[in-house]
Amino acid sequence: MKRTIIAILIVMLAFTFSLSARTFSPFLETEQGTIALLHHTYQNGNAYDPAREFDFIAQGGQDNIYPFSRYTVGATVNEKHRVWFTYQPLRLETAVNFQEEVNIGNQKFAAGNTPQAMELTYSFPFYRGTYTYDLLGKYEQAYLGVGLALQIRNASIQFKAVNGSALYVGQNVGLVPALAIYSEYRFPFGLTLSADIAGSYANLAYINGADYAFEGSILDASLRMSYAVQEDLSLFANARFFGGTSNGTSKAGGETWTESEQKYTKNNIASLTFSAGLTYQL
Repeated sequence: MKRTIIAILIVMLAFTFSLSARTFSPFLETEQGTIALLHHTYQNGNAYDPAREFDFIAQGGQDNIYPFSRYTVGATVNEKHRVWFTYQPLRLETAVNFQEEVNIGNQKFAAGNTPQAMELTYSFPFYRGTYTYDLLGKYEQAYLGVGLALQIRNASIQFKAVNGSALYVGQNVGLVPALAIYSEYRFPFGLTLSADIAGSYANLAYINGADYAFEGSILDASLRMSYAVQEDLSLFANARFFGGTSNGTSKAGGETWTESEQKYTKNNIASLTFSAGLTYQL
């Protein structure tokens, strides 16, 4: 898997630098804000069982607003090609008391007459490379790009009993290809409105980010308003929906201690983020 990731990134970089660049405009972006979970459920077991589905919001304490950040480096080449790489960390940690028995994988967290004190960690950062090509070349103030994205997910989920009686850890790395759309309209007085969408749905091996048939999807869609405070610096406000689903039975598992021996996994998340940031043109 690591060799595959490295090979794909090398190909993307080679493609970028192979473009005959009459104009090359690199940029850096950072944004900071908050993320709120709309829906978040998880299940791991030998087979689908509605009674084992864990709700991170209702049962796991994810009903707060959490810090959110995102970092991007990219470039516009010849005014038509846009290439950028994004890193988005996501780590949600909660401390809760289980009021009833919870089964995750082969671990049973039993509440009994006394609530079970728990520490939960949901870590799902990603790294993504995106390329789009402008379809509106004759309009200088507008850009409508379509293309492809490749995302590396890096998941780690932990259920830990505070008293040390039980621990569940599930983690894996996978590649997820997606379709990408980027559009913007630049007003002459410095205001820019833009939209950015990356999404995919697949239940075929490799296209879904695994080497076996597995249903999976991602959707990352944002609306942005930015204003150029000087020629090379813009400030922006951003609203984003970010979510994904996975549902299926693994043919792997148990190869390392962090890979569950239980075959069935379901992991659905949907969130809203609101952030502010800046773009710096190099």
